[in-house]
Amino acid sequence: MNDLYDRHRAVLPDWLALYYEDPLEITHGEGRHVWDTEGRRYLDFFGGILTTMTAHALPEVTKAVSEQAARIIHSSTLYLNRPMVELAERIAQLSGIPDARVFFTTSGTEANDTALLLATTYRRSNTVLAMRNSYHGRSFSAIGITGNRSWSPSSLSPLQTLYVHGGVRTRGPFAHLGDDEFVAACVDDLEDLLGHTRPPAALIAEPIQGVGGFTSPPDGLYAAFRDVLEDHGILWIADEVQTGWGRTGDHFWGWQAHGRSGPPDIVTFAKGIGNGMSIGGVVARAEIMNCLDANSISTFGGTQITMAAGLANLNHLVEHDLQGNARRVGGLLIERLRAVAAGLPGVREVRGRGLMIGVELVRPGTDEADPRAAAAVLEAAREGGLLIGKGGGHDTSALRIAPPLSLTVAEAEEGAAILADALRAAS
Repeated sequence: MNDLYDRHRAVLPDWLALYYEDPLEITHGEGRHVWDTEGRRYLDFFGGILTTMTAHALPEVTKAVSEQAARIIHSSTLYLNRPMVELAERIAQLSGIPDARVFFTTSGTEANDTALLLATTYRRSNTVLAMRNSYHGRSFSAIGITGNRSWSPSSLSPLQTLYVHGGVRTRGPFAHLGDDEFVAACVDDLEDLLGHTRPPAALIAEPIQGVGGFTSPPDGLYAAFRDVLEDHGILWIADEVQTGWGRTGDHFWGWQAHGRSGPPDIVTFAKGIGNGMSIGGVVARAEIMNCLDANSISTFGGTQITMAAGLANLNHLVEHDLQGNARRVGGLLIERLRAVAAGLPGVREVRGRGLMIGVELVRPGTDEADPRAAAAVLEAAREGGLLIGKGGGHDTSALRIAPPLSLTVAEAEEGAAILADALRAAS
């Protein structure tokens, strides 16, 4: 392992982060478990950063990929592609967007990049509204709208970005307010902001902020925002790269917790739909999707092998009601973690929805972030046989828990017990 780590450092960028003091090489997985090079088994509560959505080595996906690879792997979007059309039909129907069109990419970053291109072209404006504490990818334009300093290495941007309050419920200037008052204050702030700028193209928002530590506003905030946006002709882009496909349990899409005023104009997706295969994409109303007046293709977006995987994965997800499982098992897991946290002064909050759970850590007796504790908990959890993630934005530090949606009750109990021991050890 040390040899591989040395080779990694010799040829890969210094900024390419690795977890753990002794970095881990995962060799294979099955169900909700993965194994390392020494044969040790781990319960996986992070799923390749929310990407292995259903299960490792899911037989239906493995079979679909193998059979498609034996026929043809790739031909580009210059040719008709049956698996791409079939998956686009399913996603258009599930999106909730009327007269929907779907464009496939290779990642969530590229999906958000495409959504920004569509919105700015359609609206003839390069001003974009984004949420504080947000993360939207690593491309030049996505970095330019990311409201999280830890993931934004450049101040240069092709866009003018204005940041809006509301993505973080329990911190910031409105944290002391009740939910209704919080929403009203954020709406007032948005309306005031729009009075000081030229008309923006769109608001882009994650229903639950992923990299930012699984934070979210009260239900209905983005519906209230949409009422204001529509008055100004401004588009709403829902970044569902992490929240889509039933992960939040209560809804198939995260935006549906804010659906009172109708669906978003544009939805972006990626990660879980491919169950590890590289799929991203954009869903938008036809008039928006078709607004580009120049040719465009995608060499690798929508390639046959990834579309076959996505179709098999989506079918499995729906047929086995994994959204319902996320709601039931995720609710149990949150309950267990909150019971543990109640006795630990270093845990500020356990939050989340379905199988998207954040545990925010602070220095005991303060409200200050404790990134050292987060790193220590990650290490202790690994020693106990559990893999989790971490994140956070401005002066926050959070553990990120997002197992495959097929997680069983027994596995949730096991993972909660390991994480409880890790939290106590780091206290």
